[in-house]
Amino acid sequence: MPVTHTLEGPLSVDVLGRQDPELAEILLGELERQSTTLQLIAAENFTSPVVLAALGSPLANKYAEGYPGARHHGGCEIVDVAERIAVERAKALFGADHANVQSHSGSSAVLAAYAALLRPGDTVLAMGLPHGGHLTHGSPANFSGRWFDFVGYGVDPESGLIDHEQVRSLARTHRPKAIVCGSISYPRHIDYAAFREVADEVGAYLIADAAHPIGLVAGGAAPSPVPYADVVCATTHKVLRGPRGGMLLCGSELAERVDRAVFPFTQGGAQMHTIAAKAVAFGEAATPAFTAYAHQVVANARVLAQGLAAEGLAVTTGGTDTHLLTVDPAPLGVDGRTARGRLAAAGMVLDTCALPHPDVRGLRLGTAALTTQGMGEAETARIAVLFATALRDESAGRGVREEVRDLTGRFPPYPAH
Repeated sequence: MPVTHTLEGPLSVDVLGRQDPELAEILLGELERQSTTLQLIAAENFTSPVVLAALGSPLANKYAEGYPGARHHGGCEIVDVAERIAVERAKALFGADHANVQSHSGSSAVLAAYAALLRPGDTVLAMGLPHGGHLTHGSPANFSGRWFDFVGYGVDPESGLIDHEQVRSLARTHRPKAIVCGSISYPRHIDYAAFREVADEVGAYLIADAAHPIGLVAGGAAPSPVPYADVVCATTHKVLRGPRGGMLLCGSELAERVDRAVFPFTQGGAQMHTIAAKAVAFGEAATPAFTAYAHQVVANARVLAQGLAAEGLAVTTGGTDTHLLTVDPAPLGVDGRTARGRLAAAGMVLDTCALPHPDVRGLRLGTAALTTQGMGEAETARIAVLFATALRDESAGRGVREEVRDLTGRFPPYPAH
């Protein structure tokens, strides 16, 4: 169809500054923060300008409860096309029979997976929160811990690797309705085949929470859970570099159950601007450039792990296969929370996390964002030195901060700015 309207005039980028300078200042301040500090939070990344363009588009105006061809509102002819494109691109990218792209977040996707396969009171085996499980894996503060009977498996305290014998033993003892594999801080590849074997033995569904590795899967830098899991839950941000949101992948036999679990059971109207942005991200992730990016993310993470170990920090599992790593800063004389504060003052933004030792908080960091900025192994190796310098000597933070500012100035997330 011919397009006769443009996004000039009242929809131009400076309209916020004219209409609401107070909020415009906040947005510009956040851009300044992101552009002058190192974003080492493993769950964060920079979307492309075209993803941002889709998010700020007129599709945000459209109410679209339901699915393409079966909406509860009129006027959905165009947004139906956008959602169909997102679904087809997701299916092709991950080799899945079915994709649902409406979940508002990773947690929403997990909720829908549980709603599709479980009933309140069912037993679920998942990674325990102290070992790296997510809130949706049984936290008593979350719907999952209130509605289901969770049993937690963990990692070996010495190696930091998933204890598959414990997984099998717990599954045989508790006979769960579902087994969840996935973590917010596990730096190694998940052995989906091993989990599938245990699930089959006890007659359980296998749910893969692939929120963190799904971008690496898209780029061929991590094994795919799709051939093994009954349902795969994921986010579309993190390494995948799309908008903040979720999705589900499954076989055709569960497609209707999954779709009905998303809408109408757990969500209302789809966010069509976000779905369009997901479609853009899936398209970007299908390119050779993204494949190279995903492998560079892993290469940078390995260099960072090696560098931090050389500086004296204790790196969990001895390294990483993915975009993230977890470290204990105790050998440098600081605990996790103190370390996070010192690093923040030095311009390095990251998270604390549970480590496979009782009551020990470490640091979780990732390389997705800095790789998006164009940094490689040389820059990552230097970041490891700056990291340790800021931890060893609080007074060195100012000097480190200046070097971080110089580094981010050479590798801006949005060069046009």
